[in-house]
Amino acid sequence: MDIVIRGAEVADGTGAPRFNAEVGLKDGRIAALGAERLDGKQVVDAGGLVLSPGFIDMHAHSELAVLADHDHLAKLGQGCTLEVLGQDGLSYAPVDETTAPQMREAIAAWNGRHDVDYDWRTVGEYLDRLDRGIDGRGIPTNAAYLVPHGTVRMLAMGWEDREPAPAELHTMKALVAQGMEEGAFGLSAGLSYPPGMYAKTIELVELCRVVAGYGGYFSPHQRSYGAGAMEGYAEMIEIGRDSGCALHLAHATLNYGVNEGRAAELLKLVDEGLDEGLPISLDTYPYLPGMTMLAALLPSWSVAGGYGALSERLRDPNLRARIRRELDVEGTDGANGVPVDWSRIEIAGVARPELRGLVGRRVSEAAGTQGPSEFFLDLIERDEFGTACLMHVGNEENVRAIMRHGVHTGSTDGVLAGDKIHPRAWGSFARYLGHYTRELGLFTVEECVAHLSGRPAATLGLKDRGLVKEGFAADLVLFDPETVDARATFAEPRQQAAGIPYVFVNGQAAVDEGRRTEALSGRAVRRSLPLPLLRNAAPRKRHPRRARRGGGMEA
Repeated sequence: MDIVIRGAEVADGTGAPRFNAEVGLKDGRIAALGAERLDGKQVVDAGGLVLSPGFIDMHAHSELAVLADHDHLAKLGQGCTLEVLGQDGLSYAPVDETTAPQMREAIAAWNGRHDVDYDWRTVGEYLDRLDRGIDGRGIPTNAAYLVPHGTVRMLAMGWEDREPAPAELHTMKALVAQGMEEGAFGLSAGLSYPPGMYAKTIELVELCRVVAGYGGYFSPHQRSYGAGAMEGYAEMIEIGRDSGCALHLAHATLNYGVNEGRAAELLKLVDEGLDEGLPISLDTYPYLPGMTMLAALLPSWSVAGGYGALSERLRDPNLRARIRRELDVEGTDGANGVPVDWSRIEIAGVARPELRGLVGRRVSEAAGTQGPSEFFLDLIERDEFGTACLMHVGNEENVRAIMRHGVHTGSTDGVLAGDKIHPRAWGSFARYLGHYTRELGLFTVEECVAHLSGRPAATLGLKDRGLVKEGFAADLVLFDPETVDARATFAEPRQQAAGIPYVFVNGQAAVDEGRRTEALSGRAVRRSLPLPLLRNAAPRKRHPRRARRGGGMEA
């Protein structure tokens, strides 16, 4: 064997009880698993540790980080070996010469402005770029990709706030089909971000029918997590029903005072869909605040046509006053239909160095004698729309109830750019295992591991990842169940997780005795799919399945 892991208790990713086994790794695979003593070039003494599959981040924003940051300890340090990119309907492929720079600016608050050679245009070319990775050696973690709806819409019809013409819809469907054929796992949407937020339900149904024909899934950031949240979730389930497409609810949360204690209502919607036989899953991160670009709070009409058009509107006193009124009094669609409480909005990152003194301050405080909404409008324009924010709007009761559901999977939604990032980027998986498993007892270790590995692998349709099983890819984590925990905090968010001494990516040690190695063994993971009959793409046959709260893998 290349590596033998000796003395660990194995939590295999199914939720079944732990067992003792000798585990041998060879050529990037789990080559042996059992009681027999193995010989290896390297032997890892794992006494007192739990060996689990590598954790899968079902909602990541590392598209540029994996190409620019060799260490990538934000994810590797907490046991993440596979990240699902292309989230929230906005990412870097497919693009053309016009939309590529627009997209880089549009999501700079999420991903920063890395010195990366943007030498791709299609989904397939981006995945090839991931395979080449850093200096031709690969990337730190494995990466899967979703075709981003907003990016596709921008390529087909710009930032227009209208329904697509038949030819434009045809173009979008062709772009989605091309992305799926090139290895994407599904379609993401950002329905509170322009330009995706301008899409009506029928547009999404039509695109999801294409995805369903390839056996992929739809992962929407739905229209509202505040006022109108239940209606938004119901719309997403209806899209799944009408299109025959598997549905994965991204960062499935319920925020703001209007939704306190309403998790049971969301889970009832999910259960009713599951009882019909609809394939539904969801992910969450284990924290209360959210994080996004500050400009996301704007009403959708104000951003129609792009940020250049927005700047023109901000120079019109009447339109500027209308935007402020919607932010402060009525509640915008960008701000989840709730009037903005500026004391809950914290500036987390800026693009321009001279504005760094604002980082860590609430908008209400930073505004001083200026009205908060007026300060907000000045700031986003001065910062070239690259400002990031923390939104302190979550509810612990909802977070705990949703994470216990039988179709739940783990994610970080980790924004890695900015001066004061959200600690979820560095701590989510360790927090699940430490705080919610060991301290609160919401899961057994085996259940928690299933939520973070086997279950997301099943959602992705992976046949050789997500379990500790012979023949599977050797994406593995060794952690100490007594000490594993998130050390990242809101004050010091870039802190490596505790209690995770070893992480293996495709059979190579990426973290060894808690220290990052030189390995860059991650690659693009592509979905292997039969080509559909697109002219007659019919919904997939639905197989009844029922959610179970807690417990291991679903039947």
